Amino acid sequence: MLNKKYLAEIIGTFALVFCGTGAIIIDEQTHGAVTHVGIAITFGFIVLAMIYAFGETSGAHFNPAVTIAFAVAKRFDPKQILPYIMAQLAGAFLATGVLKFLFPENINLGSTIPAGSQMQSFILEFILTYFLMLVIINVSQGSKEIGVIAGIAIGSTVLLEAMFAGPICGASMNPARSLAPGIVSGNIQTLWIYLLAPIAGAVSATLTWRMMNQSPS
Repeated sequence: MLNKKYLAEIIGTFALVFCGTGAIIIDEQTHGAVTHVGIAITFGFIVLAMIYAFGETSGAHFNPAVTIAFAVAKRFDPKQILPYIMAQLAGAFLATGVLKFLFPENINLGSTIPAGSQMQSFILEFILTYFLMLVIINVSQGSKEIGVIAGIAIGSTVLLEAMFAGPICGASMNPARSLAPGIVSGNIQTLWIYLLAPIAGAVSATLTWRMMNQSPS
């Protein structure tokens, strides 16, 4: 029997990748019918919805960078890191597989590809994930989200960051979200950016949070 936490992470990450990258694909297929604003809203709203659906079950990470950062913050069991990440990757690859089946002619499948230099996108992804993780760690417990505020705060941050930075770096902030479409479509040349930068940004946010919450000596 699959652990309900892992199943929640699979379904939640599937929904995130299916709806988010699906919006990108459908926007390309329909020559801009969804629009950039629509893509950003889709990402923000699906994150919000999945937090409400699975926050009480798994903590609604749906993101390896978030899982690793919570473990660094000592608010998540390190023994659960690998199972969580495996579940997230499973959900992401399943979603990309379905999208590939539905839109076989689409070349990129919603891959995150830098519009400018690789360093530009790396720095953007680092900063975007840093701010996202700061919000996440301040409104959640690691294994359980805090009521109504978590979904709104986190979903709004994703929407905001995707809105302004998406056209340049893709605003992934999530290794699983980038890895699956990158591997399936063959866009792997700049994939390292979207694996390393979000993890570094999330961990840095956690270190900042720990520093700000240290008891005065």
